[in-house]
Amino acid sequence: MAWTREQRYRKYSSWSPQLVAALEKQAAASSFKPGYHISPRSGLLNDPNGFSYFNGQWHVFYQSFPFGPVHGLKSWVHCVSTDLVSWQNLGLALEPSNQYDSHGAYSGSALNVDDRLFLAYTGNVRSADWQRTSYQNGAWLDQNNHLVKCPSPLIVPPDHVTEHFRDPQLLKHGKTYYILAGAQDKESRRGQFSWFKSVDLKNWQDCGYLKQPWDDLGFMVECPNLVFVDGSPVLVFCPQGLKRKQLDYQNIYPNTYSIGTAFSFETGSFTASPASLTNLDEGFDVYASQTFNAPNGQVYLISWIGLPEIEYPTDRENWAHCLSLVKELHVEAGQIVQTPVAAQSKLQTNSVALTPAVRQNGVQVVKKNAGQQYQLELKITADQQGCLLLAGDSEHHQGLRLSFDTGETGRFTVDRGFAGTSFAAKYGTTRNCVLPAHHELTLNIFIDHSVCEIFLNGGRKVFTLRYFAPQENTEIAFIGENELKYSGKYSQLKNM
Repeated sequence: MAWTREQRYRKYSSWSPQLVAALEKQAAASSFKPGYHISPRSGLLNDPNGFSYFNGQWHVFYQSFPFGPVHGLKSWVHCVSTDLVSWQNLGLALEPSNQYDSHGAYSGSALNVDDRLFLAYTGNVRSADWQRTSYQNGAWLDQNNHLVKCPSPLIVPPDHVTEHFRDPQLLKHGKTYYILAGAQDKESRRGQFSWFKSVDLKNWQDCGYLKQPWDDLGFMVECPNLVFVDGSPVLVFCPQGLKRKQLDYQNIYPNTYSIGTAFSFETGSFTASPASLTNLDEGFDVYASQTFNAPNGQVYLISWIGLPEIEYPTDRENWAHCLSLVKELHVEAGQIVQTPVAAQSKLQTNSVALTPAVRQNGVQVVKKNAGQQYQLELKITADQQGCLLLAGDSEHHQGLRLSFDTGETGRFTVDRGFAGTSFAAKYGTTRNCVLPAHHELTLNIFIDHSVCEIFLNGGRKVFTLRYFAPQENTEIAFIGENELKYSGKYSQLKNM
């Protein structure tokens, strides 16, 4: 279907319930639909929004266009959980409905304020000649999950930014509230962090741009997040158009982080020495990650598993994308470490201990008929080279290939070029990272039909990706020239 602008921006009330029901049925029947990742009932899912804890539950919203796998008139869909693992979809929560969000309720955040949850989001507005104005709007969610929008914008676009002004993160320090938003500077056309403060959530003072150590962050900064991880200020954000000499990345746009040495709310200053940027995820498909400092003292992160401006195979099935597992963040040795929340183990069933299989015809079969919804935990002894095949066919030609060298060269590579339907090949079919030489490699791998999340060495490196293999390709095996020493555990995972 060729989507016209008119179709993308039709009011929700103009779509028939019968069409929506048919789209939901089609998505539910997809063999690629995840079982334990948040995915759309129909149409498009993109950025996670409003990740928070409120009223005894964890909350996350996601950007939604429920009528097709395209970016159109966006709304927020509301999900809640008691354990950060099993999520209940409560349906549409924030719909474009007024002059300040007429062409979409775009991304934002949430903050628990007394007995209500306060939401900040970008309202996308288009004029008759399709000129955009981006407002930062507010809304209140009560304990019955009833939402009421604020009557006027929190922030109108400052004169010094272009139409690209979005993704507000709400923060509180002392008695003052702050908003950190992504922006494009009008004069330089470069990405910036806009910084605002308020004492009442109604009247907001423009404090200009965040003072930070980078001269050039590309043409736009999206989805900025400031969190404090083990006492260190950390900026997580998506710089669009970032020069590759500044950061080695292969995706169309990276999702990055920087660990700071200091942050001042009073002066709006983020200090980092060195002022390094690091890929949050080494894989193919992580973007628009959202983090927050939870009341239990932990820092949690959830990401969109998808990328802007990329076509995915499920577009043909009229649905697209999902959210990642929730991860707990820590700082160790100057880097972010990401681990799935402990409650993720509640989904395990039919666990089997793994010991080295006999190598036959160049193959060590780890698990036949593994299915496409499982967790695989492996320890691979140091000073070995090999390739782990996931979602493999019986001939061991097709599948995800995880190549590793735990010896002198210390290298890990993920190759999805043999794993089914090809997509986004323009950006390469492999991703890799350096491993410590002569060290054991631990892998914690989550497979969910078309989603793969790989945690290396306790989450010191993470690879997240989509793949679209025939669902009958279910073998796990080591392929290559060497007989490998390893141990581990295989567990089937229940639907959330």
